[in-house]
Amino acid sequence: MINLDGVTRVLAVMAHPDDVDFGAGGTIASLTDQGIEVSYCIVTDGDAGGFDPTVPRSEIPRIRRAEQRAAGAVLAVTDVHYLGYHDGELEVTQAVRRDISRVIRQVRPDVVISQSPEINYDRIYASHPDHRAAGEAALIAVYPDARNPFAHTRLLADEQLQAWSVKQVWLTGHPTRNAWMDTTATIDRKIAALNEHVSQIEEPAALPERIRMWGAMQAEEAGWAEGVLAEGFYILNTE
Repeated sequence: MINLDGVTRVLAVMAHPDDVDFGAGGTIASLTDQGIEVSYCIVTDGDAGGFDPTVPRSEIPRIRRAEQRAAGAVLAVTDVHYLGYHDGELEVTQAVRRDISRVIRQVRPDVVISQSPEINYDRIYASHPDHRAAGEAALIAVYPDARNPFAHTRLLADEQLQAWSVKQVWLTGHPTRNAWMDTTATIDRKIAALNEHVSQIEEPAALPERIRMWGAMQAEEAGWAEGVLAEGFYILNTE
């Protein structure tokens, strides 16, 4: 199990709306159940997502932001920051690093949850280029940008955002995992949060079995008993 001693605030930095719910929804529910404050930073609006050609592309950002707010509410998350970058075009630029650093300095989290910048060849769907770019930018924002008062100097000079040091980063979708969260008791809320992403779920009836199967696989990887469900992460200390 992941040690939560000293963790009071968590920030999830994810490429698209629904990424946090797929990758860490059960964990987010477990955190908020324990009184830990959770915020989201969604880097793109997911404007290349969806499957219904009758929905105007111009409407997708609004729809997906609303879906993420509704999904967050299911998991007791109300603080959601949208950076508004384009889905499918995300790159690790100074602007992206600055914008994530801004949110880190605003939220002042102990832990950042983000996506692996490394390709997972066994599960390529976790390694969308936007996921990897968001993960790499988040890691750079954690170290060195957000903790360095002389990086992105306007954050301090113009916005009075003091430097902040994050203690740990938890990566989803990494090729290897070194820590797991028991999500047996929170899996139903994870599924409920995912069901708020109506524009993305083509077969909602099949979703619960799929999510439970993933949870069982990760619990088995952790060596836990049959019937337990889990979400796995690669955790690195950044103090």
